[in-house]
Amino acid sequence: MPEVYNWQIGRKMSYPYKEQHGDKQFVFVFNLNRCLGCQTCTMACKSTWTFSKGQEVMWWNNVETKPYGGYPRNWDLKILSLMEKINPGGQIWEKKVGSKDGADDWTFDGKTIFEAAERQEAQGPQRILGYLPSTEEWKTPNLYEDVPVRGGGRVPDKSSVAEGESLPSHKSWFFYLPRICNHCTYPACLAACPRKAIYKRKEDGIVLVDQKRCRGYRKCVEACPYKKPMYRPSARVTEKCIACYPRIEGKDPETEGQPMETRCMASCIGQIRLQGLVKLGKDGKWIEDRYNPLYYLIHVAKVALPLYPQFGLEPNGYYIPPRWVPTPYLKQMFGPGVDHALDKTLNPDRELLAVLTLFRKTNRIIYRYKIVKGDKVYETEVRGKKFTQYNDTVIGYDQDDKVIVQSEINEPLHVRPDIHLNSI
Repeated sequence: MPEVYNWQIGRKMSYPYKEQHGDKQFVFVFNLNRCLGCQTCTMACKSTWTFSKGQEVMWWNNVETKPYGGYPRNWDLKILSLMEKINPGGQIWEKKVGSKDGADDWTFDGKTIFEAAERQEAQGPQRILGYLPSTEEWKTPNLYEDVPVRGGGRVPDKSSVAEGESLPSHKSWFFYLPRICNHCTYPACLAACPRKAIYKRKEDGIVLVDQKRCRGYRKCVEACPYKKPMYRPSARVTEKCIACYPRIEGKDPETEGQPMETRCMASCIGQIRLQGLVKLGKDGKWIEDRYNPLYYLIHVAKVALPLYPQFGLEPNGYYIPPRWVPTPYLKQMFGPGVDHALDKTLNPDRELLAVLTLFRKTNRIIYRYKIVKGDKVYETEVRGKKFTQYNDTVIGYDQDDKVIVQSEINEPLHVRPDIHLNSI
């Protein structure tokens, strides 16, 4: 197979097609420390895209409770087990000489799902390592919702509640993992399709299905490790998240031609989501854009990490990991940059605190931010380190460099008067 460069695993890897990249890439960041598990994003997507016949158990956006939940059931456990079986004990990360602790400071020495498939000689030649979920596995998207784990993998008992919990990690824990299609740089669904019905758009990197070409072979469903392409039996075609591309194109009348957030992003009550477009070079690497909030979170602060980077797809969905979860679990899920991300978010500096304030402050896409410094309002110590909060103002700009949002770090407090219109 040809070789392509994957910055998330720090090396070149095998991929069925030659390197090809567009001008921009759709990217999103989810802050898992804020997710409420309210499923508002799930229902916003469902009521827009998957409410018809044959789509009853189809959820392009879902929120699952980790460590036990999954849609389809055990999707990540199954593919991780297959990878380990083919390369036992070899799925490891090596730190680059002289590097720090960010996601791009490591090299994955194991086998991606493309490279693991090359080793499956006994089963004949395959392009991608994968599996096809059963019908039953698709039917329970909320199985194990809100089910926590006790230290050592045991179900928590009353004593664990009585003891209480404390950071940096809890003995009893769970967290919510919202997921949509990652619109990967090297999509497994695209690589697996024998009809070449799946493609990435040059203008924004969104991965779409040409349903006129699709014949419902489900090779894409089998290949995608995240299981985000889904088969619709009533139409006998694959359907998947389309990143609400008409909104990205600015065709929603509400924003008057400006790019707009997807339905799931714009409906988020917990304010965990930030999305946008990043500029790419001809080699596929991100062009430095220091004050794009996505570029800052992923490549400067390095607090937003890809989901299972070891799969090798270079997903364009990134997550700020939850602070109370044991790090070995998080490292398996988000890679070795977890330690740096947790340390940075537990004691955020002035700029990071300002950028985190931009999440869900507008339904338009923010292309650039600016920070106007304010007065010091708070000072304390966090995990042995000094923390100072300033009432800075962060300003967000659209693609035409016009102000679309302006927010202070220190949110104003409004005290309701004792006597008001509906007083009793």
